[in-house]
Amino acid sequence: MRSDPKQNSVPKTNADMDRSFLNASVPDLLKQLSTEEKISLLAGKDWWNTIPIPRLNVPSIKVTDGPNGARGDSFYHMTPAVALPCATSLGATFSKPLIEKAGILLANETKARNAICLLAPTINIQRSPLGGRAFESFSEDPTLSGHIAAAYVNGLQSQGVSATIKHFVGNDQEHERMGEDSIIAPRPLREIYLRPFQIAQRLSKPRAYMTSYNKVNGTHCSENEWLLKELLRKEWGHDGLIMSDWYGTYSVSEAINAGLNLEMPGEAKWRTQMLVTHLIQAHKIDPRQLDRVAGEVLQWVQGLVKLNEELVYSPPSKEKTRDEAKESDARLLRQLGGEGIVLLKNDSDILPVVGPKKIAVIGPNAKASVLTGGGSAQLRAAWSSTPYEGLEANAPKDVELSYWLGAITAKYLPVLGSEFTHPDGSAGFELRHYAIDEDGEQVSEPAVVETWNNSDMLMADFSNPALGTHFFTELNAVFTPPETTEWEFSLTVTGKAWLWMDDKLVVDNSKDQIKGEAYFGCGTIEKKATIKVEKGKKYTLRMLHDTRPPPAGATENNTPFITKGIRVGAFPVINQDQAIRDAASLAASSDVAVIVAGLNSDWESEGYDRPDLSLPLRTNELIEAVAEANPNTVVVIQAGSAVSMPWIDQVKGVVYAWYLGNETGNAIADIIYGTQNPSGRLPISLPKREKDIAAQLNFKSARTKIHYEEGIWVGYKGHNARGIEPLFPFGHGLSYTTFDYESLKIIHPPPATVQTSDEWKVKVGVTVTNTGKKTGSHSVHFYVSPPDETSTGLRNPQWTLQAFEKVYDLQPGESRDVEVVLDKYAVSHWDELWNTWRAELGEWTVRVGVDAQTMKGEAKFTIENDLEWRGL
Repeated sequence: MRSDPKQNSVPKTNADMDRSFLNASVPDLLKQLSTEEKISLLAGKDWWNTIPIPRLNVPSIKVTDGPNGARGDSFYHMTPAVALPCATSLGATFSKPLIEKAGILLANETKARNAICLLAPTINIQRSPLGGRAFESFSEDPTLSGHIAAAYVNGLQSQGVSATIKHFVGNDQEHERMGEDSIIAPRPLREIYLRPFQIAQRLSKPRAYMTSYNKVNGTHCSENEWLLKELLRKEWGHDGLIMSDWYGTYSVSEAINAGLNLEMPGEAKWRTQMLVTHLIQAHKIDPRQLDRVAGEVLQWVQGLVKLNEELVYSPPSKEKTRDEAKESDARLLRQLGGEGIVLLKNDSDILPVVGPKKIAVIGPNAKASVLTGGGSAQLRAAWSSTPYEGLEANAPKDVELSYWLGAITAKYLPVLGSEFTHPDGSAGFELRHYAIDEDGEQVSEPAVVETWNNSDMLMADFSNPALGTHFFTELNAVFTPPETTEWEFSLTVTGKAWLWMDDKLVVDNSKDQIKGEAYFGCGTIEKKATIKVEKGKKYTLRMLHDTRPPPAGATENNTPFITKGIRVGAFPVINQDQAIRDAASLAASSDVAVIVAGLNSDWESEGYDRPDLSLPLRTNELIEAVAEANPNTVVVIQAGSAVSMPWIDQVKGVVYAWYLGNETGNAIADIIYGTQNPSGRLPISLPKREKDIAAQLNFKSARTKIHYEEGIWVGYKGHNARGIEPLFPFGHGLSYTTFDYESLKIIHPPPATVQTSDEWKVKVGVTVTNTGKKTGSHSVHFYVSPPDETSTGLRNPQWTLQAFEKVYDLQPGESRDVEVVLDKYAVSHWDELWNTWRAELGEWTVRVGVDAQTMKGEAKFTIENDLEWRGL
């Protein structure tokens, strides 16, 4: 007899359940579950939780975003959290032990959000630096990406938290990401795009995978039976969970039959009781397949509950910020940031800066909290350190700092700053949320009143029983200008909004709306207005937001908004020409000019791609003017991927600082002042221009398809094959000391014959020596070259990175031996004729890479007999 699914609503929480599920047999549970209960398991309960089955004491599991830190269960009321350096920065460390420590920190943060599954890491290949989410991925190289991902996953899962490795596979750009078809030939699909996942699966066994939004070779990944069932389950042996990306499920029977376990978020849109039952009755879904996918959900839940029993059954009443661990967290974050920073150029030893010196700190990012890129990777940092704050707090006694903005380079006006206060005089501003009455008007009394401190508000998950689906939000603040000048105000919203200053309407964003990129493409473009203000005078600022979209057909450009978001921006009107002249003047009167510039979450974000490699707006003009005024100019770039540098020959130093999270300023200061010797190396190539990117001619969706015509020639492989000189090559990274390699040799050659492919191994060693005058750490990169002539006739890369190890704290004059083991992955290509992995027969060469274009030393080994394999 089937149970009443309404029974599942009592008890309502995990805390109300007994713990019999811990030792229950999953096959036995499946026999006890009704069809309705099995179906219910296949979609989330809400945005962040899985469905419980209270009748059988099956608890729900909470998940949380994301790759840069555990945000918690709200886009709007985010719990203050640890913000890690972005993934590209983590890749630049080339340090597996350090990344494993980062994974452990993330596990602790995840549990502090009452979650035991983190939606991370992202390991898509940086096929092009223009990809909007490039900053979320580790590298352009599959070997580096796979090994860093495995360390990240091992750290997370050592603490009982499930990793969710994503996006599986081919989500390498944002353009039309839900509908585009990534057309990838078998060899590049295997060798470039699947390889990081394959390495991570072999070395760390992630408990969960997330499918990507796009299609691969004609079929959406979330319903791709070859990808999920044949490759991931059967060939690679994944026995955990497979979930969709949020709203990345597009079918019922196809996705269930392909093995997609979980539609996210909930409540179910596709996997409703009616639809799934109907398709079972129509024999489009075999009941045995329903048991299989539901059983895998139960297995995943049970495994996590066993590791986190108390957190699941006795969760804290709310998420928390780990203030008690701030000191130790900050040390690790500062180390992560410092080891990821790459010193690209250091002419005349301009760095480190030692006193006595006058430093002019210039640039739009210097006093801005640029901690990460945009989209689902964003979170509310528990603390932050801007570059200027770090440089000021850590400056040697005989170093004097001065500051100038220099240029405005943000896509949107900055959010409300300290000039705006709550009507009662406290920090922040007041928000009032009003219900809408039967006549469609705002009710007189607010249902919710709160103080908030960020005027960029994604309210996708904000709700209150008294408000309903749509409501009004009113922002009230007092504005006290520090100078008599003109200020610019702006509104970027979903729905409609109005902004008043002293009851005078300043910005009307309720009509003639044009769709923009904000709020995942649901928001308008930014509407602006300029007003004159007087120093010290207090102005009353009021904004009203109506979450309802404008009437259909109200304007030609009306957008069907599907989420809720408000951004109120404000900033003084700047004379850009004068600002650049003033910056140059300040630089001319200083010993060293440090320009902090780059990108931010406006330019690099989920939802859209970058238009080109350029730094935004007038940044290049600013750098050129300052460098002309002071030849001792150092540029610090904050970005998640590559930018062009037309001024590279005019400056003496370039520091690539990525997005570094909470400890941004302190980590940058450690490099600038030499407290930490830089050891980061580029995990991506920095091309000189867009046409040097191998994917440039087929990067965006064209008539729904993206043809990956560059094949395996991604990043440095393409540059080397075509003789293209990059701005800076993959693997490049300077130090305040120097290193040399000698005695590269084969320690243990590969066996002449092997019974299984896993038996094939070769051990390689090299001696690295600190030939400089300062203690430093250094990662050693091993590249492998195939025989010159091959029996298959395939064209292979000249050499590819196949192993790396980092040596720490090498003293001046000290030498250390570094040894690595190369296995079948290091010598195998995907053979499209035999449909297997194969190694070319003949003499192979190992070299140590100064970078991906410059090699040192040679050691050779021979493969005499066929090496052929599948799986892991």
